[in-house]
Amino acid sequence: MAGSSAGCTAAFGPGYTIVAQEISVQFVASPEPMIRLNARYQLRNTGNQPLSSLEARLPGRRRFHFVNPKALWDATELPLDLSPSNARAFLLTIPQPWTISASHTLRLSVDFQRAQESDNSLTFASDAFFLPAQGWSPELLPSRGSFGTGGVPPKSWNLVVRVPAGFVIHTSGQAKGRKSRTSVNAGEQVFSAVQQPKDGFPFVVAGHFSRTQQSVGGETVNLWTRSPQKPDTLGDPSVGLARVIRAYDKMFGSRARDSHQLWIVECPAVPGCFTAAASNYTSLIFEENRKPSAEMASLDTVMVDLTGGTPVMPAVAPSLASSWLGYDQNPGFFQQSPPLSALPAFAAARGREAVEGPQIRGEIIRRMLRELPRSNSIRLPEDDATLRAKSFLFFYGLQDRYGPDTFDKALSHMLYARAGRGFNLADLIAALEQESHQNITEFVRLWVKHPGVPDEFRSRYETPSAAIATSKETAP
Repeated sequence: MAGSSAGCTAAFGPGYTIVAQEISVQFVASPEPMIRLNARYQLRNTGNQPLSSLEARLPGRRRFHFVNPKALWDATELPLDLSPSNARAFLLTIPQPWTISASHTLRLSVDFQRAQESDNSLTFASDAFFLPAQGWSPELLPSRGSFGTGGVPPKSWNLVVRVPAGFVIHTSGQAKGRKSRTSVNAGEQVFSAVQQPKDGFPFVVAGHFSRTQQSVGGETVNLWTRSPQKPDTLGDPSVGLARVIRAYDKMFGSRARDSHQLWIVECPAVPGCFTAAASNYTSLIFEENRKPSAEMASLDTVMVDLTGGTPVMPAVAPSLASSWLGYDQNPGFFQQSPPLSALPAFAAARGREAVEGPQIRGEIIRRMLRELPRSNSIRLPEDDATLRAKSFLFFYGLQDRYGPDTFDKALSHMLYARAGRGFNLADLIAALEQESHQNITEFVRLWVKHPGVPDEFRSRYETPSAAIATSKETAP
């Protein structure tokens, strides 16, 4: 790692260390709302050779609409060229060789603008915005070449948020305190939070929000809305949320967080609030053509569409599932291969079942079976839609075969054992065999290596009466 290169250990290849960094987010309300992003890095060449370039990722253009990208190497502006080896990165060519042990300052900046109505990019209001974990802040990449190092953030760094007075702010990290700042544009407030590896990717939610708070199932739920709410706003949703939390705690184990708080925040602007990934999950969990109305912005924050009224827990449940499964707990989880790629959808379906009752289980399975061709009409390799539905049903098959308690204990055991390292199908098999004291390899092979779903599983759910009976057996 880059950190070891800076110490006594000799470097084995090209590389550098980020000695210090600061990411600054400034919301400018007028004349046109805009978010200014500035990143400053203090860098030191800790490799075994001079460097002539760096690679960096800027915010993804599919998700973020930004202009005026700039890079400064000390006081010299660098060209931003597309990297020949990485389609998502920019190549920063350094004007003079960066010699071994030399230190320099790199500054990267972009301006986020509001997206057009026809654009699916993330947008914001004139008095509120959010930047979700991952995707919006620049990332420096390791040096190219054998044993290349670099790009690893320091153990702690500052996220600075500058917003107009009156905004409420929720960010990742540990708050250093809020202070008023007097400048040409009086009334700006500055908020700074120390970021550490345990905080995962940085995020920001800020704006004019009305806040309501309630204790639910051992969690403090913060509801931030764009208009004032009555004290009992969280009444019915709180009951559903408590059920979802209990179901996920049982299924995955308690969330690994220092504080047990959740934020449910109304989207500042609904268009562009939800990603395509949320839509894919929704298509497995809900009826056809149902639009996503909630998505996780961070490990503890759900953005919701409240145009229809108070948040509906079945809609929020899919996003809450990632609070237990994803982000800093299991790196790269949402890039899993089938069948594990369907685990978030299955978890979300369990959340919906906890709110609406065990009959939902049978309804979801039957709907998936109607869309999935019978085994004798499917050829390998299976198309994406078939593989997605089959992977989703695979977890119901495991739950039926080994029992809901054993299945939940195995998932919880796996997530705990693999926290921070990711996991794969072999880890799930090992955890299930440990909890069930059975060899499950043949059962898994029947699902994974053969087309479609097993005939026995299909016949169990094709009639509503059979599905209801099974739902009662698996109810928590």
